[in-house]
Amino acid sequence: MTDKTARVIAMYLPQFHPIPENDGMWGKGFTEWRKVVAAKPLFPGHYQPKLPSDLGFYDLRLPDAREAQAQLARDHGVEGFCYYHYWFGGKRLLERPFNEVLSSGKPDFPFCLCWANESWSGVWVGKPDEIIMEQTYPGPDEHAAHFNALLPAFRDKRYLRIDDKPIFFIYRPMKMPEVRAYIAQWRQLAKDAGLAGIYFIGVNHRNLIWEPGEHGFDASVAHRLPDTRPWVSRRQPLRWLRFQMQAVRDWPTIYRYEDALRAPVFDKTNTGAWYPTVYPNWDTSARHGSRGLVIDGGTPELFREQLQSAVDLVAQRPEQNRIVMLKSWNEWAEGNYVEPDQRYGTRFLEAIRDVVRQ
Repeated sequence: MTDKTARVIAMYLPQFHPIPENDGMWGKGFTEWRKVVAAKPLFPGHYQPKLPSDLGFYDLRLPDAREAQAQLARDHGVEGFCYYHYWFGGKRLLERPFNEVLSSGKPDFPFCLCWANESWSGVWVGKPDEIIMEQTYPGPDEHAAHFNALLPAFRDKRYLRIDDKPIFFIYRPMKMPEVRAYIAQWRQLAKDAGLAGIYFIGVNHRNLIWEPGEHGFDASVAHRLPDTRPWVSRRQPLRWLRFQMQAVRDWPTIYRYEDALRAPVFDKTNTGAWYPTVYPNWDTSARHGSRGLVIDGGTPELFREQLQSAVDLVAQRPEQNRIVMLKSWNEWAEGNYVEPDQRYGTRFLEAIRDVVRQ
């Protein structure tokens, strides 16, 4: 990465292909594209639907689609994809795209994994109590099986590393019972397998700030919107802009991008490293309708400022530790992506290229 000012690692959603579990909840052939194309503008000036341009409505079972994504990322300075990984006590979901990337050796583009360790529910359709797949933690034997299932990935030459250790994210670290024991077990399994270890990064959500070193982690990242709290209502959005239309009850909660995301999101820690996260955009109304959250007014120019601030934060670190997390590469139904769309084309990607290849 000697030609880059930072290592931009993009969160990557492998959801864009049908699986039986999603078919059972939302109908046969479901992918997020169904939500994306059905989105409607909910207030004056609301940019919906957000539709892809260059890559189209791709199917991640197709190698050509994955190659095209990697080429776009490579051309614009993204170092690698962090694939969301779903493991439920031995049951894997949405695993096909990554498994095919691993087995085929293509695309020849760096990657790592983020264990999205939370239960799947019907929350998107207003059924949060209806569980599709429950997240469990059966114990050491199952933890070893999980490690062994991922060992071929950890050994792959494309896998992203720090100190020669494969980087592994845990999305909900504080939901894991005995998380220190889990991490210690994996570190030992890695050494037994001939690896240098595992570099564990935990994810902070909302304002649940925790010290990574105290729980066995090497580092943390913050995947939350700044200053938001779970109890903020539409009528009390702290210091951010709320469109005051009390007579209209079907508007989502709306904040202004230039207020909410002018700066990158990070939580400085006393134990372990921390890495900043940048957001190009955010709009969950495709999934949640009027229950959604919209960060309105994001542009490539504002995103460029946010990314430059993040790069400045890590500029004095050793080269391998100059990590900036991009959330996300392709979470279209959250309105959270840098893939080309019909309004901005490749301009968000160009902002990344311009900042990291100065």
